[in-house]
Amino acid sequence: MTISTANKARESAKLRSRALQHEIMALILERGLLPGDPLPTELELVEELGVGRNTVREALKVLQAIGIVDVRHGYGMFVAKKKLDALAVTLEFHARMSLAHSGREAVELVDVRQALESELIAAAVDAMTPESLAAVRAAVEQMEADAARGHSLVEADREFHRALFAPLENALLSNLLDVFWAAYSGMHETLSPDAVDLAETSREHRGIYDAVAAGDKELATARMRGHFDGIRGLISRTVGQ
Repeated sequence: MTISTANKARESAKLRSRALQHEIMALILERGLLPGDPLPTELELVEELGVGRNTVREALKVLQAIGIVDVRHGYGMFVAKKKLDALAVTLEFHARMSLAHSGREAVELVDVRQALESELIAAAVDAMTPESLAAVRAAVEQMEADAARGHSLVEADREFHRALFAPLENALLSNLLDVFWAAYSGMHETLSPDAVDLAETSREHRGIYDAVAAGDKELATARMRGHFDGIRGLISRTVGQ
């Protein structure tokens, strides 16, 4: 077999696998299955879709990797619950890799987070309850305590942003924030520890909290934007070293 023929064969196999993945997803939609519902067995899929077992198995591996199918060994296959783990891994990898070069992907990640959180913080202020506000305050106080001890702020920072937008009760937003945070926290490990001003970071979050607590949506939005401007500057300094 020539190289050209081998390449064509591989490309054809990829196209068949991709088509089969779409067929399985179409089957899930047509049957009205929901996250957690069982899928047909491999053998049932082979018979229904008219393809080989190995082909079905490869397609299922891809669907599992992208979060469509959940394979539980000894139990069967199920429609996966809504997760964006694969996206988080991809974003983290490219963001961290970019820090050794131009930093472009890392900055793009910050740009998207800034646009999302700055746009939605006003709605979060409107939806804030006393209990929700207490959770945001607790995260700020933990950040301040961690900063005073010279400890990492990563976990408290994550809890701050999670608690801030929890009142919106938007599962997709929560998942996206988790994705961005997973990517950012991984990227953060690549940054020089000395580059992060712990006290200033905790002060920025205290400022956002104060604006939210006061119900000042305009100030909260401005301070959230400023917070991400600071992160962008940190990336620029890291890349420029």
